[in-house]
Amino acid sequence: MMSGFGQQALLSIISHLVFIAISWWALQALRFDQILRPNHVIQARVLYILLSIVIGSAVSNFFLDYLLWSRQLPLILQTILL
Repeated sequence: MMSGFGQQALLSIISHLVFIAISWWALQALRFDQILRPNHVIQARVLYILLSIVIGSAVSNFFLDYLLWSRQLPLILQTILL
């Protein structure tokens, strides 16, 4: 049982990191420099990082919830059939 927690923790960490990286990559397509004030490069980078974390975490949580629910679905069906 304890190894299951470790596996889920590792999966969660990897999932969050992957989706944050994908969010960072996707945000590079936007042109934030047009709406930000000039000479505010550091603030723009912090904004990119924070948006990447927010979007990546939300998508990762959705993915992990969906995975958990799909694992629990057979248990619900077993309860109904018994």
